[in-house]
Amino acid sequence: MLGTKRHWLPGPSLSLGLPLALTLLALRAGWAQEGTEPVLLEGECLVVCEPGRAAAGGPGGAALGEAPPGRVAFAAVRSHHHEPAGEIGNGTSGAIYFDQVLVNEGGGFDRTSGSFVAPVRGVYSFRFHVVKVYNRQTVQVSLMLNTWPVVSAFANDPDVTREAATSSVLLPLDPGDRVSLRLRRGNLLGGWKYSSFSGFLIFPL
Repeated sequence: MLGTKRHWLPGPSLSLGLPLALTLLALRAGWAQEGTEPVLLEGECLVVCEPGRAAAGGPGGAALGEAPPGRVAFAAVRSHHHEPAGEIGNGTSGAIYFDQVLVNEGGGFDRTSGSFVAPVRGVYSFRFHVVKVYNRQTVQVSLMLNTWPVVSAFANDPDVTREAATSSVLLPLDPGDRVSLRLRRGNLLGGWKYSSFSGFLIFPL
């Protein structure tokens, strides 16, 4: 009828919450098509749990405060010229020892023996720098894999007061393989401060 104005008032069956409910139902249908299920927290927000993400502490994840699996690295140095009292070895032959461990992620480096024991199977990188001081002898340092020399470095200049035998190598290791430095020729009496030995896991196999 002309001139008649109609006023629309929401009744008890049609509330302002209906559009919001319809929106949530539409979102729920969309997430269901993608293989995920939303969790509705009333009055707060929607939280979507991703099924492909590993839970903390479960397979493929690490618990809070723990190192991720496969993270391995070490670094050790000499802060003294001579062997500290009570330490095995005298620096003239055999194993080369380090009195300070700077990094030992994964716990593979054994300070007592001066060797690294592989905790996981993988490809590792190693580097060493062994210093001789006021020593005119030729020094040969070998990096050993278990009982086998892999690489060697020499310091043989008689006219310098300080010289270092330095080398690096990549090695595939199995769990329990031992890597160490051994003096194969000459001696380190007279000083080997600032010598270093380090390594890390590049990737597990």
